This record gives sequence, C-alpha cells and structure tokens, in this order.
Amino acid sequence: MRMTSKGQVTIPLELRERFGLGPGAEVEVVAGDDGAVVRPAVARARGAEVVSRLRDRADGGLDAEAVLRLTRGDVD
Repeated sequence: MRMTSKGQVTIPLELRERFGLGPGAEVEVVAGDDGAVVRPAVARARGAEVVSRLRDRADGGLDAEAVLRLTRGDVD
C-alpha cells in the first residue's frame, strides 16, 4: 500500500466490505505499539465529545461537592 502526497491510502476492497466502510465512512487512526492502526470510528454522543475536549481544563479550585452545591443552587 502506498501513501499519496496528500497522505491518503486506499483501503483494500475486501477490508472495506468486511468492516462496512463505504464512501464518507469515518475512520480513526490510532498509534499502536507496532505502528498506526486504522479502524472504523466509533460514533460518540455529542455530550461525550464535549466532555472529552474539556476534560482536565478546569482550574477553578472547586471540588466535586462544591460543584454539586452550585448546580443545585445551594450557594454558601
């Protein structure tokens, strides 16, 4: 398999059929121990994607209890 100057590769027909990959199918490339692994992308809920992007970005100094109090309207 050869990569084009645009970084594109053609997935063999047998594998596309086996994994149900057609035009417009989403795939992801994951770093593995022996190189890159191309696999069908797992559809994630929009909320899960937002949480994933925001994870570990907060630095407001609030613990879980403080966040719960704020979301419930219990403000000290």
